[in-house]
Amino acid sequence: MLRLRRAVVRSAGGEAGEQQLTVVLDDGVHPAIADVALVGRCEPGDELIVNVAARELGLGSGGFDVVHVNLTRGLDREQAADAHVMKLNYTSLQHAVAPVEALVPRRGNRLAAGPPIAVIDQHGQLAPVAWAFAQARPGARLGYVQTVGGALPGSHSRTVRELRARNLLASQITAGAAFGGADGDALTTAGALEYGFERLGWDAAVCGPGPGIIGSGSPLGHGGLAALDSAHTALALGARVLVVPRMSSGDPRASHRPLSHHTRTLLELLLREVTVALPPGEHPSSGRHDWCSHEVDLDAYASSGLSVEVMGRALPDDPLFFTASLAGGGVLAELV
Repeated sequence: MLRLRRAVVRSAGGEAGEQQLTVVLDDGVHPAIADVALVGRCEPGDELIVNVAARELGLGSGGFDVVHVNLTRGLDREQAADAHVMKLNYTSLQHAVAPVEALVPRRGNRLAAGPPIAVIDQHGQLAPVAWAFAQARPGARLGYVQTVGGALPGSHSRTVRELRARNLLASQITAGAAFGGADGDALTTAGALEYGFERLGWDAAVCGPGPGIIGSGSPLGHGGLAALDSAHTALALGARVLVVPRMSSGDPRASHRPLSHHTRTLLELLLREVTVALPPGEHPSSGRHDWCSHEVDLDAYASSGLSVEVMGRALPDDPLFFTASLAGGGVLAELV
């Protein structure tokens, strides 16, 4: 059941795409977020309905209230004239979008020239991949397709906003159930990739979930497995697929060290061989795929001003996570 409660906005701030709020409920004052494109802006004194499920579960990621509707100013908003296909369909948050697939002339079912596509299974990999790619290929256009597996709203990623502001990402398309991409909504990952390469001029792309990966403690029940769908889609489109492995030297869970079971499962289930990036000094876990080692500059990345934390661990506490992701960006640049 939805866990909906009435709330009143005490304070409002944050980015244009997502507002950070302080809201007053019967049980106290709590942080909340509002997706501006979905529910509109909120101002102090506005009466809201918020979803409190994540906070009540005590989630370490996403443990805040989420605005479901603004009763004061959110009931009379106009819908874009060209929006005609539903996202989050048959839920109370269904809303119409203008899918990017409608903007691409029909040419076939394969991407021209077999472009390189990197697949990540955790959002924290995106910044080091994009940074390393840009260092190796200045001026190249790197696109990001946000898939399911983590946060669905495209506006929820501060990393994407910063990478786009610094020209390290050319654009962000949200695919499938993910919505509100800065540069468009696609109904499928295939459609997002086609639009990015055919209309936006991408030289390479990264596919992966938004922040806040989901999990159930089971081998197949986690958000990282969305990478399997992304990799198979890219392969079917004729792309050269690179898996950026999730690795760790600091995760307290043995199943994520050094190569995460998320990545091991992905590589075992893939129906075709792919390229897998490796940081220096690491060795392949199997001979099935094309493992490609690449040098990285960890100190330069640490000084870049981009994210140097993953799941509460700073870069010095988990350097392998970042070196593996940086190697992914370097290998991706070599494939262009």
